[in-house]
Amino acid sequence: MKTLNLDGDEQSDLTVHGGTYKAVYCYPSEHYAYWRSELPDADLPWGAFGENLTVDGMLETEVCIGDRFRIGTAEFQVTQPRQPCFKLQLRHRRDDLIKRFIASSRPGFYVAVTREGQIGAGDPVEYLERAAPSMSVHDIFLLYFDDRGKHDELRRAAEIAGLAPGWKEHFRKRVSGV
Repeated sequence: MKTLNLDGDEQSDLTVHGGTYKAVYCYPSEHYAYWRSELPDADLPWGAFGENLTVDGMLETEVCIGDRFRIGTAEFQVTQPRQPCFKLQLRHRRDDLIKRFIASSRPGFYVAVTREGQIGAGDPVEYLERAAPSMSVHDIFLLYFDDRGKHDELRRAAEIAGLAPGWKEHFRKRVSGV
């Protein structure tokens, strides 16, 4: 585990992936059953959605921006939901996958590495701190795509300490009407 990614699993396009706030992409294993029913002809092994870590028991409805957790000896902080990109469609050869990914509200989430360490398959997730006040990854994701009439939520999101700066700026602009 390195500060900006996983050893041997580095991001291919650092202009839009990786960095401090998107060092590691986590995707809940529970979502695979949904996608296997939605895409019955697709090959969906672990990692099929581009995640660095397929995690168990960390659903976006329960995980909050700023939550801190440990896997093995490495420590992480949740920074933002994933916004799907065209590479997801290319990988699965489906022109509708971004739209379906957004509609499913199953984005997964990015984390910053707060302490480098070693992780291994099957290592348990241990929460170190639950962020408060905060918002769930799910709520932040939904707000990004539909903020009509949600001024209080926009203000609240813009003030979340653990939220990646680009997302904070997006919500600040939306609060000011830009």
